[in-house]
Amino acid sequence: MANKENRNGNTPLSAAEITEMKRGLNRLARNLWWTWNQSAQEVFAELSPRAWQNLYHNAVAVLHEVSDAELQARLQNPELAAKVRAALEAFDAYLNEKQTWAAEHAPALQRNPVAYFSAEFGFHETLPIAAGGLGILAGDHTKSASDLGLGFVGITLFYREGYFQQEINSDNWQVDYYTQLNPRNLPMEPVLDARGERVVCEVEIGMSQVFFYAWRVNVGRCTVYLLDSNHPENEQLYRDLTLRVYGGDSTTRIMQEVLLGVGGVRLLRALGLQPSVFHLNEGHAAFLALELIREKRAQGKTFEAALAATRAECIFTTHTPVEAGHDRFTPDLMHYALHKLATRLKVPLPELLALGRVNPADQTEPFCMTVLALKASRAANAVSELHGQVSRQMWNCLFPGLPAEQVPIGHVTNGIHLLGWMKGPARQFWTKKNGGNFEGVANTPEFWQRLADPAFCSDEELWAFRYQLKRELIEFARRRLLLQGQRVTKGDYITFDHLLNPDALTIGFARRFATYKRAPLIFDHFSDIVALAKDKGRPIQFIFAGKAHPRDDEGKRYIQKIIHLSKFSELQSHMVFIENYDMHVARQMVSGCDIWLNNPRRPLEASGTSGMKAGPNGCLNLSILDGWWREGYDGTNGFAIGDDSHPDNIEEQDRRDAENLYRVLTEEVIPCFFERDERGIPRRWIQIIRRAMITLNPQYNTSRMVQEYARRFYLAR
Repeated sequence: MANKENRNGNTPLSAAEITEMKRGLNRLARNLWWTWNQSAQEVFAELSPRAWQNLYHNAVAVLHEVSDAELQARLQNPELAAKVRAALEAFDAYLNEKQTWAAEHAPALQRNPVAYFSAEFGFHETLPIAAGGLGILAGDHTKSASDLGLGFVGITLFYREGYFQQEINSDNWQVDYYTQLNPRNLPMEPVLDARGERVVCEVEIGMSQVFFYAWRVNVGRCTVYLLDSNHPENEQLYRDLTLRVYGGDSTTRIMQEVLLGVGGVRLLRALGLQPSVFHLNEGHAAFLALELIREKRAQGKTFEAALAATRAECIFTTHTPVEAGHDRFTPDLMHYALHKLATRLKVPLPELLALGRVNPADQTEPFCMTVLALKASRAANAVSELHGQVSRQMWNCLFPGLPAEQVPIGHVTNGIHLLGWMKGPARQFWTKKNGGNFEGVANTPEFWQRLADPAFCSDEELWAFRYQLKRELIEFARRRLLLQGQRVTKGDYITFDHLLNPDALTIGFARRFATYKRAPLIFDHFSDIVALAKDKGRPIQFIFAGKAHPRDDEGKRYIQKIIHLSKFSELQSHMVFIENYDMHVARQMVSGCDIWLNNPRRPLEASGTSGMKAGPNGCLNLSILDGWWREGYDGTNGFAIGDDSHPDNIEEQDRRDAENLYRVLTEEVIPCFFERDERGIPRRWIQIIRRAMITLNPQYNTSRMVQEYARRFYLAR
């Protein structure tokens, strides 16, 4: 890019070099690779620290904040220019790398990619189009597919108001509000044809033709397309299909899912893409099977042959062990939404509806998207071993005569994108420990096994690292809690600067406030917990965050209870609730907390990936043996609440789990954390941190997970 003199900063950059660097920054800002690359993030943060902090760490928005004249002038700073050059060189090297895992193990998927359909994708707080774990998993899946060089394309919807923003009112009640997303300020670009005009596709919904655009989101080497029905020729009803994540009623939901499944296939065809496999991430996308059947019917195949050929192309991942989580639509609603599409399929609608029924002959049975997905896929999997058992029992009815254990639903345990879930200080710490290279080894057992040797990283270094992350969390919480106050006076700054104790055992709980996740369970022993919090020698404290679904009043009551306790009970100053939970809040919490608490009602946590995100930061899990923790826990790498069983009676399970939680906290967690040597180091605690990193980080990541999908499902026929 520049000669040696320029690299050394001895001569000014030429106009051509500055122009090239500005183009490079704009290209980099519009590729979400920067969300897991430390040097790239540091460049955008330096360009405008306040914009970076206040605009959701949005690289595109930062560049809009910095004028062309300012950027041109600042790039004459040799230090900044060197940082920009290094980030752009790393970016180009990443994009152009030929020796990837997929190049060696899955070259066929580079020619004919995996098409991954999901109703939500969670990449970063910049683009808030995910409601929870399903979308976060989809985003992490995409990032690891990129790292591995896998041929991969994602399909979802562009929700122009995203998922809701959360405020807490004077009654401590969650208030939901929405803000319009501006594509100009987001890392996305319109999909254009060869003439530079927007690609427009259409799909039949009811008796109407619904037109839609698409947006392209670059995620490293991979692409995700966001379908957008906000087209001027559509009625407002259809324009608003892509307004909000899971917005509206069942009618809105079924129309969104037709757009996602059928429209997604049509967009791929319009772009000339021929996927080798269609991966349905949950049942929301199952209507894609109907479009694949329609294509084959148009080629002259019988319905049975078209279904068989479609089944050979599709795989399905179920994430939901809760009955209510499986979309079901009434026959009348199906008639309304699919009437025109059924005509193009050249099949009677009752025969089509049979694909979504356990009992095809029952004309009154609702149409279930999971049933359609199972019938239209050659392979299906759950997202943990226990979830696989639950799913086989749940859908045993579709396979009469087979014992539950032989129902063809396997499992691939979820993971996380490790680099994407580390804050900058964590990436910097591990990069330094590994001599300047961490990205290439972050997922490997060999790197994390080095933690067994104190010469590689001493207890003192790990403890200092943990204190740094906790200090950053506490100061982040103080800033956020100050902003949450509706009226702020000068004295409030002093008050909030004394909130939370860096020396206390800090317990974090942050996730969707679904009732089965039982956020308030630990307070079943309220007076005992108060005593623990006020113990000056061994204090504990709690940080909570999370959103309840807008229509989940019981979940909102849980939030209300938590906030009320934090403000008006004896736990005041020992417990806080951080509003407007998003991926940024999540990264702060999983890094800075000492304990990550997870106490769902077993076996309703399909996987529960939030605890995996604690691993590379040295935060330890305290969890029910449900989902992934049932597989990950080995007795030395964290803490278990209860054993590998649960009562069938809900009340008894809640009572027993609350007892076990309090017992483990008081008999194992607190003593271990506060047992210090003469230098103030909790040696036993740090040994558990080492074990957690060695045993969990190399296994519970999406690099392993995507490779498993590729070997077992994408490449297998």
